[in-house]
Amino acid sequence: MRAIRRLGVTPVERGDTTAVSGSPDILELDDGSFAVIGTDITDRLGLQPMKDARCAADERIVRISRATLISAKKDIPDS
Repeated sequence: MRAIRRLGVTPVERGDTTAVSGSPDILELDDGSFAVIGTDITDRLGLQPMKDARCAADERIVRISRATLISAKKDIPDS
């Protein structure tokens, strides 16, 4: 498995990073799935953040900035 492209603009272009910290990002993987880099907020939201949303033991809930998702909109395929 490997990342093949970024969705949206770079974190530097969005102003979502520093030289020290990580950077929220959305990546497309070579198998057609996507990976999200963000701040782990699982402990803050809990394993069931909504009535019909659950986080399995091998999953984490991550936060990305609004700018990260909005900048990726143009790169998200329709199907």
